[in-house]
Amino acid sequence: MELEDDFDVLDPERLIQCPYNKHHRIRACRFPYHLVKCRKSYPEVAKELATCPFNARHLVPQADLSDHIMKCNDKGFIEQDIVNQSSGFQREQMNAVSTWQAPPCDEDWETESSEQSDSPFVWGMTNSGINSSSTAFEQKNCLPSRVRAPESFPYTVSWKG
Repeated sequence: MELEDDFDVLDPERLIQCPYNKHHRIRACRFPYHLVKCRKSYPEVAKELATCPFNARHLVPQADLSDHIMKCNDKGFIEQDIVNQSSGFQREQMNAVSTWQAPPCDEDWETESSEQSDSPFVWGMTNSGINSSSTAFEQKNCLPSRVRAPESFPYTVSWKG
């Protein structure tokens, strides 16, 4: 199925022959996307092909699937994973106890909230230095002088009446 042509197997620019149309040669990095597209374009050919259980990019005729499974290069990766799992390699890593501890925190949200005034936060408005009996807010704008803030919202605000 694949045209190796002495290229590095991991080279994303190497060309691979499409299993649906032998005239299609696709870069390896685009091959999975091409398979999806060609599967839809060639439904009759798709019915005759089987997908390798070790690599979904390997599409072979159904009659040749068992032979492909015996010779598939990606079979070794799966077998190695199975060996690692059965030996407890991954279980040991998952059961390792972390020695990380959170740094001490100086924040006390309860104290901070009682120190602040009871007025609500409004974006672009500041009420610092205003006593709690005053309802007037001063407008604070951090925009550069050549940019102005919009005077109204593009939508209606329910609490603004």
